[in-house]
Amino acid sequence: AISALSGLPCERATKRPIAVMLASDPEARPLSALGQADMVFEMPVTPGGITRMMAVFQCNTPKEIGSIRSAREDFIPLAQGLDAILVHWGGEKIALDALNRGVIDNIDALKYEGTTFYRKSSIPKPHNGFTSSELLARRIDLFGYRATTSLDPYLHQTAPMDRNLGSLATTIDMPWAQGMDVRFTYDTPSNAYLRTRGGTPEYDAVTKAQVRASAVVLMKTTALFQSDQYIRVNTVGSGTATIWQDGRRIAGLWKKERATATLQFTDSKGAPIAFEPGTLWI
Repeated sequence: AISALSGLPCERATKRPIAVMLASDPEARPLSALGQADMVFEMPVTPGGITRMMAVFQCNTPKEIGSIRSAREDFIPLAQGLDAILVHWGGEKIALDALNRGVIDNIDALKYEGTTFYRKSSIPKPHNGFTSSELLARRIDLFGYRATTSLDPYLHQTAPMDRNLGSLATTIDMPWAQGMDVRFTYDTPSNAYLRTRGGTPEYDAVTKAQVRASAVVLMKTTALFQSDQYIRVNTVGSGTATIWQDGRRIAGLWKKERATATLQFTDSKGAPIAFEPGTLWI
């Protein structure tokens, strides 16, 4: 079977995805399992531009996932649109209230530290919380959460696109706050974008491989200031997007009609984007 998220052959193609909130802080690096996700969402969560990530796993079953951090309100619709189970270590108040009301199936590490989640003494708190695919699977069984999905959100290419000189783009810069700044550099032999952060290659602590994406999407949207610690990014609505894949840059659009709707990407004429199979980074 083929994964609806990654477009790659996958024995677990009908399994519900698991969306895990991950730290961006330098103290938490290298992260465990970041390079094994089918999709990753990354956005600023503070007025100063500190980012957070949500890694979505379906095909791979990492033996360690972390550092796990708190849920934020703006990530919840992204997980809902993928029919995912959200994994988080607590959350800011509005997000936690919604999660405790059951807006999405979720697993809160605050309630299951020592069973489903563990801390590593070699890493400073609060960056030392981890779990594994096996521990999460056990908790999902205990909760009786639905295990399968019929999700089919994205088209995927069967062959890489031809590049023309007008659309060549081999470097992608995301100018987040210092130390959070990201660059993806196109690697021709693997037809993928290698990730560096804060000027340093980003590695997966489990696989020891540099993190890479087959396609990178930049969504343009707005955010609301909530306090000195929090902003809320609007992840439901529509706007422009830029898509990079196969060493090309494509102008596009994004749309998410409601919290539970899938996030859709089209070209500037409204035709759905067919993504290069592999990890999609948004």
